[in-house]
Amino acid sequence: MNRKSNTGWTRRQFLHTAGAAGVGAVIGGDRSTQAAEEEPVRVPRRPFGRSEKMVSILSLGGMFDIPNNQLLMRQAHRWGVTYWDTADCYGRGRSEEGIGKYFSKFPEHRADVFLVTKSDDRDPEGMSRLLERSLRRMNTDFIDLYFVHGVRNVRREIDDETRRWAEKAKSEGKIRLFGFSTHSNMESCLAEAAGMGWIDGIMMTYNYRLMHETAMAEAVQACTEAGIGLTAMKTQGGGPVTTESESELEMAGRFVKKGFTDRQARLKAVWEDRRIASICSQMPNMTILMANVAAAVDRTSLSMEDRRLLQRHARETASGYCSGCSDICESAVAGRVPIGDILRYVMYYHEYREPELARSLYRQLPEAVRYRIRNGDFTRAENRCPRSLRIGAILHEADRLLS
Repeated sequence: MNRKSNTGWTRRQFLHTAGAAGVGAVIGGDRSTQAAEEEPVRVPRRPFGRSEKMVSILSLGGMFDIPNNQLLMRQAHRWGVTYWDTADCYGRGRSEEGIGKYFSKFPEHRADVFLVTKSDDRDPEGMSRLLERSLRRMNTDFIDLYFVHGVRNVRREIDDETRRWAEKAKSEGKIRLFGFSTHSNMESCLAEAAGMGWIDGIMMTYNYRLMHETAMAEAVQACTEAGIGLTAMKTQGGGPVTTESESELEMAGRFVKKGFTDRQARLKAVWEDRRIASICSQMPNMTILMANVAAAVDRTSLSMEDRRLLQRHARETASGYCSGCSDICESAVAGRVPIGDILRYVMYYHEYREPELARSLYRQLPEAVRYRIRNGDFTRAENRCPRSLRIGAILHEADRLLS
């Protein structure tokens, strides 16, 4: 008798449906037994660092209209995508409110969900205020993992005062784990955290472009040895500049023949690093959710040639990708323009196809910063960029597209 999930689909049926829908991951890989193909659709789980928590290897990123996508949340839960990530600032609070709306309707699901949110504040008083607001918005008594949001320099932004705050919040039962997210200077942030002894989790930019670079590989290993749970984000490796490459066409053809898309292959490349507990992905519609779940439950592994092709693509398109080493370029302008952030907004515009998100973030910049973008000379920053990005041209494009 077939074992079916509460969606009414077995793994075989789900993967065939995903393939027919054009989102890749038709049945492949481990075909050794019919029983394996008849398993319920359920995203695998992994241990999260030294904690006793098991988390789904696919995390639902909360930067979308959650209040009006409750059916998507329900489907994510059904398929085992139970690591939910949000922040106090996403959608100006609507993301957290949407999760609260969901838990009001399905309170029994709160026990299944590994819930993460983030604080834009750094000082204890501000963090306490934001934590209380997040708890109210999300209709929950505790947060599984609480992050300081968008850390650029661990030494400057996280200190003993932060540690005491985290310990107090844990003792009060308001948070279970504590850490930070980072998409700037990630390698140094991870390396610093590994030596602190009390950081539980980190979410960082990590993808097929970065994972083989020496500094990143060493930082990830240090965090793993320190028992820190790691969540990868921005795993597609998209940049602020759209570049063309022969390897991209080759990848698309090769991976389709194997039963999945090049985007799914990029997820698989990260999942094959067992040190990564989960991938956080923005999945604002059912098509993307289904494609990512299909990749997570499909058992086909990347071959050595697959990985070489990804690395070749990374080399050929390196000049269009910002690797987040913002201290280098921003020091050239005395920190007066947040170059790394703005390049990320342009990436949201082009790669994520989220123009309103990109515009919303850009418009929050002070007018003085936008004036410097329009009128500044970024030659020194370009000369320092390890990837030779045309920083000035990208910043001027950002002002034209996003103002």
